[in-house]
Amino acid sequence: MFSIATMLSECWYKQAFMLWRPIEDLPLNWQSLASSELPPLVTVWNEQADRLRQSGEFQTFSEKLRREIAIETGIIERLYTIDRGITRLLIEQGINEALIPHGATDRPVKQVVSLIKDQEAAIEGLFDFVGGQRTLSTSYIKQLHQLLTQSQDSTEALYPITDKIFRVSLIKGDWKRQPNNPLRPDGSVHEYCPPEQVASEMDVLIALHHQHRDQKVPPEIEAAWLHHRFTQIHPFQDGNGRVARCLASLVFIQASWFPLILTRDDRADYITALEEADQGNLSSLINLFAKSQKQAFLRSLGLSEQVLSEARRTQVIISSIAEKLKQNQSASIQERCKKAERFASKLFDIASNRLQDVADEIKISVQNFVDDAQVFAISAPAGDPRSYYHRYQVVEAAKQLGYFANLRNYHTWIQLVINVEASTAVLISFHVLGHEYRGLLVCTACAYHRDNSEEGERSISDIQSLTDSPFQFSYADEEENLLERFKQWLEDVILTGLEYWNKSI
Repeated sequence: MFSIATMLSECWYKQAFMLWRPIEDLPLNWQSLASSELPPLVTVWNEQADRLRQSGEFQTFSEKLRREIAIETGIIERLYTIDRGITRLLIEQGINEALIPHGATDRPVKQVVSLIKDQEAAIEGLFDFVGGQRTLSTSYIKQLHQLLTQSQDSTEALYPITDKIFRVSLIKGDWKRQPNNPLRPDGSVHEYCPPEQVASEMDVLIALHHQHRDQKVPPEIEAAWLHHRFTQIHPFQDGNGRVARCLASLVFIQASWFPLILTRDDRADYITALEEADQGNLSSLINLFAKSQKQAFLRSLGLSEQVLSEARRTQVIISSIAEKLKQNQSASIQERCKKAERFASKLFDIASNRLQDVADEIKISVQNFVDDAQVFAISAPAGDPRSYYHRYQVVEAAKQLGYFANLRNYHTWIQLVINVEASTAVLISFHVLGHEYRGLLVCTACAYHRDNSEEGERSISDIQSLTDSPFQFSYADEEENLLERFKQWLEDVILTGLEYWNKSI
């Protein structure tokens, strides 16, 4: 008999038969796996976070993020399902049975709410753990498991000979006593750590983690390593995925970043990254965690002003206005904005030249069989009177990515127009993220169709963002790293834009 919980959770990934082996330390090239995007973004966020904490509204802001994590982790692990509309309502108004209508989830509402609140309490406990300056230990991990599973009394088990599934009592807050190796449909088995080796392997995990803190391993690398090595051990009968994500969150919280935010949309990439980590390649898991943090920082920078604007207490409003006036008069803020704009100008030139090259390539490719093809690139650099063009497309693309596009303080754009049978446009826009400009700029890309209306005017349709998050940069970036990051991002955008055009033909 063994637990099949891992077969039903995020920790079951399709891979070849694998024998258990002891966990390994970080790869020798771990320094090269660090994200170059996060450090400058952290600098900008730290400044905004201080202002937000001073407003007294930081708790409200953080609670919404924690509720989202608490809901989505159960969906990832397939403990329950909740539709997206109700999920957003619960995030905004709180975890309340009354907000979940009949049919919105596949489990009893009371049970779902209890599971979500357990996860929410565990996340809050991580902050308390960090605030108390405690160090990670096996006893704390057991406490964490006890908390995460307090509303779960059983799990499923399987007799291999009969293939019969039945429910067994869940061991809470203690190591597994039976193997919990996932069985694939083809009959192969992925072996996790045997029960008799769990205690020693967990001691090794904790010892290596403490060494990594002394080595100042970047948070995204340490979080990915700790998460994966913990899942390799799989020390609990069930709930290992929930504990693993909490441990990754702990690493980020200790760095004053955000808890790990993975949603139902990330599940496929998450499983693939874990598979690759099983084969010795941690880079995909590191990149996934770094992407999650980047989105959290950008989203937070955008939402923080919204949270501040929702505060109606006179003292908060007056102090916020006073702080804004003070910052607006600061020469240092102006210098930071100018530096960010100098970076933007260089990126703008790179994008303009590359889109012109693409336009030339397309014209040469179609000239022999399309007589009336019109393919060209057009742009509006800083200070151009046409900079206000394409506001609708930019705002719509920003909405798809979940942030506020501020075109008031700074806006430049480049457009690739392809009139071959149908009219398609690829638009790249540089602008400010959020209501306040403090030296953080973003670049977004979208594609859309330009259709002729009955009145002879051009209408815009089918606007689609060409990326899953904006390209962000600030005064805190290093120019060489920034240019390389942007060139790679731009090539991905062009490829996705051409695929969009191809589908329209």
